[in-house]
This record gives sequence, C-alpha cells and structure tokens, in this order.
Amino acid sequence: MNKTELVEKIAAGAGISKVDAKKALDATVAAIKDALVAGDKVALVGFGTFSVNERPAREGINPQSGQKIKIAAKKVAKFKAGAELADAIK
Repeated sequence: MNKTELVEKIAAGAGISKVDAKKALDATVAAIKDALVAGDKVALVGFGTFSVNERPAREGINPQSGQKIKIAAKKVAKFKAGAELADAIK
C-alpha cells in the first residue's frame, strides 16, 4: 500500500475528504518525526512504539574488494509492533 492508497482508506474510514485525510496523515508523520528527532519515543497503544536507536561505529568489509572499511556510528529509527497489531497479523 502506498501513501495515496492509505489516504483513500483513511478518508473512507473516517468519512472525510481525501484532502483532509492527507493533511491528517502528513501532520501525524511530521509529529512522529519531530518527536524522534528530539529523542523521544512515540507509543501508540495497540499499534506500536517508534524510537531511535544508536548503532555504534564498526568495521566492515567491502564485498567487491575485500578491503576493511570503517562504518560510522549512526542513529536509526526503530518500530516495535504492539500486542494488538502483532496478534492481528498472525
């Protein structure tokens, strides 16, 4: 499902226009992103939790040349499904 299809489902489910559904989706995604950038967790009960994890620097191998390379530390977004979502997918 892409963003357009999701907007259509939201609009149909909530009985609102596609324009309003797109605004709501964009605002939700922006709020989650802002919270993660600030280092906060976003917990949606029954759906899941978004958080930020730090990956430490490590050494890797270039598969083409076989040379060792240094991979820099970075922050990555993480999502852990909630119990209701996990049960629904089973």
